[in-house]
Amino acid sequence: MKLLTATIVAAIAIPAFAAPKDTEKRLAAAADTMSEIMGTPEKSIPQDLLNKSECAVVVPGLKKGAFIIGGKYGRGFVVCRKADGVGWGAPGAVRVEGGSVGFQIGGAETDVVMLVMNKGGVNKLLTSKFTLGGDASVAAGPLGRESSAQTDAMMNAEILTWSRQRGVFAGISLTGATLREDGDTNKEMYGQPYTNKDIVSGNVQPPATAAQLISILNKYSSRK
Repeated sequence: MKLLTATIVAAIAIPAFAAPKDTEKRLAAAADTMSEIMGTPEKSIPQDLLNKSECAVVVPGLKKGAFIIGGKYGRGFVVCRKADGVGWGAPGAVRVEGGSVGFQIGGAETDVVMLVMNKGGVNKLLTSKFTLGGDASVAAGPLGRESSAQTDAMMNAEILTWSRQRGVFAGISLTGATLREDGDTNKEMYGQPYTNKDIVSGNVQPPATAAQLISILNKYSSRK
């Protein structure tokens, strides 16, 4: 009985890591999110901004409360351009904590997309942890054919952010949210404890399960 009780307590105390199958589902969901968002040009991420971006972060299917400080975290992926600027490389895993998505509709899921617009933003993204609006400048992104130079804040932002909930896609401020590397998921994807810096350097081959996400990004912005 004591052994059984100890086992139960240990199971409760130690958070379970996501199974590889869960990681595959999140990769597929991230690919679907980008495909659906870019599939409606007048309401999508502006093409010129996507073309200028250095990296994209996609966090699919956040549950209500996932961004509340002290709440659970959202999990997604960062994909960056290859070293020569043509095509996208292997994905690294990230966790998003804190901040606010600005609107919540019941228990609806929320998809979050971020574009990292310059090398300074990339360097911060590849640290172990950074805060949007604190360590890195951030602004809500525009939609569709709106000018990418609408405001000084947008022109100077290192990261632009959007959120989609129940089909409503809009630029949203994620000031106060933190991004950190998700080492557990990276190890599941690659079988090695790679850091995101290792992965986006171009020396790591992407897993087969990431092919759809990379293909979608190449379809809409390969810089060829």
